[in-house]
Amino acid sequence: MSSRRRLTRVTAQASAVLLAGTLVACGSSGPAGGGGGGDTAQVWALQDTVLNPIEESSVERFNASSESGDAELATFGNDPYKQRLRVALGSPEAPDVFFNWGGGNLKEYVDAGRVEDLTPLLEENPELRDSFLPSVLEAAQLDGRYYGVPMRGVQPVAMFYNEEVLDAAGVQVPQTWGELLAVVDALEAQGVTPIALAGSQSWTELMWLEYLLDRVGGPEVFQAIRDGEPGAWEQPAVLEALTMIRDLVDRGAFGEDFASVGYDVGGASTILAQGDAGLHLMGSWEYVNQLGQSPEFVESGNLGWAPFPAVEGGAGNPTNVVGNPTNFYSVVADSDQKETALEYVTTALNDEQYVSDLVAAGDVPAVAGVRDQLEQAENAEYTTWIYDLVEAAPNFQLSWDQDLPAEVATQMLTELQRLFLGEQTPQGFVDAMSAA
Repeated sequence: MSSRRRLTRVTAQASAVLLAGTLVACGSSGPAGGGGGGDTAQVWALQDTVLNPIEESSVERFNASSESGDAELATFGNDPYKQRLRVALGSPEAPDVFFNWGGGNLKEYVDAGRVEDLTPLLEENPELRDSFLPSVLEAAQLDGRYYGVPMRGVQPVAMFYNEEVLDAAGVQVPQTWGELLAVVDALEAQGVTPIALAGSQSWTELMWLEYLLDRVGGPEVFQAIRDGEPGAWEQPAVLEALTMIRDLVDRGAFGEDFASVGYDVGGASTILAQGDAGLHLMGSWEYVNQLGQSPEFVESGNLGWAPFPAVEGGAGNPTNVVGNPTNFYSVVADSDQKETALEYVTTALNDEQYVSDLVAAGDVPAVAGVRDQLEQAENAEYTTWIYDLVEAAPNFQLSWDQDLPAEVATQMLTELQRLFLGEQTPQGFVDAMSAA
């Protein structure tokens, strides 16, 4: 899949935006504005020191050309935003346009009738609909209807690796599950931790289950879980994927101390960079972390990346990806400024200058045909690879902890961490989630 890959040093701005734009859950705290904007459409988003100026410029251009009214951007830290949005929607303090992650994160508001159905708008403007990558746009599709428009970059999960470590063990980056197991055994025989894992944070472990269930059973298996179908957790593919994870742990794939390794403090990334591990499954922001923490590792050309391996005999398409398809803007159904809000999401987000600004900052916009621009920007080899990976994906599954109801996601992460620690069995996991 991926031979030796080289990265060029990105600018400080690019590093900042790729980290901030993909790790949106790490937004700073404190609101910069609120709802109730009078005759002005209020647009709510997360605070981001690099992306917010780009969004502000987009709003300014929109206001200069809009025929229906003005828009105003208000930004919030991640946790305050989630709580404030939940309270505001359906109240006089609701925004007109709001930032979200799509999937289940958006579904609770759609089910409550608080989100405008954008399907008619996209059907009337097929050029707008077709301007976005299909697998990304679908993350804001619920029951065949569209409720959001992409507004930031794509964030797939990929398999990063240390080529020097793999070479020393006489192995190549695995393209199949069988090859992955062989790499694990070979690296362990060399006294190297095969796979770096920040096991103190269960969301890093979730990436393994997300990909394995997709490869084994296809996206329909998780779709049934997300839709709350009876017995969905008891589908055979779920137990098989969980068993494969336990096999990895029992083989020593993650070493003995993974439960004490963190990601936010750079633990797993450092383990990979220092040659103490061969592989690391992580979101596309990983290479920016490496550029910031271990630039010599990147400059040596030893940092590589590849798709998650195919599972032999699995029902899932090996070109499917998981992660965060992108972030979306949605329109509030009972907005007093709906005409302006609809104009904003259908024009400002597909503005050539807005897209160019995102690319220049190092983002990979979810826009069809943007590859030529990426080729001319910093880190072209990596960003074009990410773009190609997503463009070719028949399905882009949103991270489960964002796609499931909060209480279900919390229990799932708890049971998954117990599975990795050996405190839970695959069948026990299925039983616990089936009873949830």
